[in-house]
Amino acid sequence: MSADYIKKEKEGAKPLQFWTNFKENHPNTAQFLVFFLLSNGVTVLQIVLMPLLRSWFADTALIFTDFQIWQVGQSVDGSAYYIFDYPAGALADGGGGGLAYFLAVQISIAVAQIINFFAQRNITFKSNTNPWVAAFWYVIAYILITIGAAAAQGFYKAPIYDLFMNTWGLGQTGETLADIITMVINAAISFWVFYPIFKIIFKQVPEETKER
Repeated sequence: MSADYIKKEKEGAKPLQFWTNFKENHPNTAQFLVFFLLSNGVTVLQIVLMPLLRSWFADTALIFTDFQIWQVGQSVDGSAYYIFDYPAGALADGGGGGLAYFLAVQISIAVAQIINFFAQRNITFKSNTNPWVAAFWYVIAYILITIGAAAAQGFYKAPIYDLFMNTWGLGQTGETLADIITMVINAAISFWVFYPIFKIIFKQVPEETKER
């Protein structure tokens, strides 16, 4: 074995050794960094998937189907405020995207969160507890976070699309950019809420404890 080969092997092992040492000395920080990287990967998936789905659904009658449920009071202009507020009609025409927009958002989030569940459980937290119990609580958390994020979306969705499409006059390009911004906001909400939840549901149990 040549000296150059040994030198390259040692140089290649340095980053790995650094990360190993970092995890040993700062386990919580290392765990959060892995969570952050995986979460951002999932966010990119949502950003790519959501506009594609919305474009596909836009060619169906779903865009002309109202989806406004769970009214909670009124907006500042006196109109009804819905947790899920997707009035019929294309966004470019002043509508809310209808059922087409709702499905594009929720399918994108669902696909991303299914991937996120397995990635975070197996890579970030290396959990060895019952996956079905973790999945149950994950679904409960997902439903609650989805409802909360949908309620918050009522405050920023319309202004963001209006800014990009009308105020800045970007048209279809502005609509796509607004899609990205709304998904990033949604992902940010999920990011900060899910981390403490994952710390609870994705535990590591010593093997001797599990055997008992």
